[in-house]
Amino acid sequence: MQEAIDLRDESDALYQLLEPVDDSIFATETLFKGWTVNDILTHLHLWNWAADAALNDDVAFQAFVEPAAKAAKRHGLRDFENQHSAHLSGRDLLSAWREAYISIAERFALTDPKRRVKWAGPDMSVRSSVTARLMETWSHGQAIYDLLGVRREETDRIKSIAVLGILTFGWSFKNRNLEIPDAPPYVRLTAPSGDIWEWNDAGSEDRIEGLAVEFCQVVTQSRNISDVNLHVTGSTAQHWMEIAQCFAGPCEDPPKPGTRFSANPG
Repeated sequence: MQEAIDLRDESDALYQLLEPVDDSIFATETLFKGWTVNDILTHLHLWNWAADAALNDDVAFQAFVEPAAKAAKRHGLRDFENQHSAHLSGRDLLSAWREAYISIAERFALTDPKRRVKWAGPDMSVRSSVTARLMETWSHGQAIYDLLGVRREETDRIKSIAVLGILTFGWSFKNRNLEIPDAPPYVRLTAPSGDIWEWNDAGSEDRIEGLAVEFCQVVTQSRNISDVNLHVTGSTAQHWMEIAQCFAGPCEDPPKPGTRFSANPG
């Protein structure tokens, strides 16, 4: 399953970014909600484990996800995640995360992509589960690349994230108790390789055109729509890009304009 290979490769890229950094970086806050690098790695590590448990140990998964859902409603997941991380931090956390994602990606790669598994929301296919892990790794990794002022070398493995963004058009409205528009906008994106990716009716007056990386940044809420160069036409397309959310859970507001950026924008 290509998505499992992509998860491993995206995780490897983030690991290689962090492996040589000074130890102090792990406790440094990023522009993502003030999360430190340790917080981000803990989040990725724990929910990778949860996806693996959903694949292999339904009892363990249910024992984890039910209190996680309650914690999210009460006061957020930070304390809950830290309690379940065995208080790993720094290089110990980095190593534990790497060891786990390698084995998890291998198990996903050998599983029927159409098999259904439990999750915090509705059940999903194994392919969707591993795509969600890829999306989380890529989007949360953005905050670390931004902190270090490093431009990520993007690849076409982000297509799975773009597809997830397309598929969650209706969800972005429904999750806010808004009426879902009758038709999704036409989307035409330029991939990192230069390929063109297209979705929906090319004759639509609602259109989103530009770089696939920037579309993925918006639907994952790594960037505000005003901070990228996507060409957005039509009220439905504009509204979607203002509230887009390709991940599960309660509705989240995108970052305010100008609040998430690279430390070295050049």
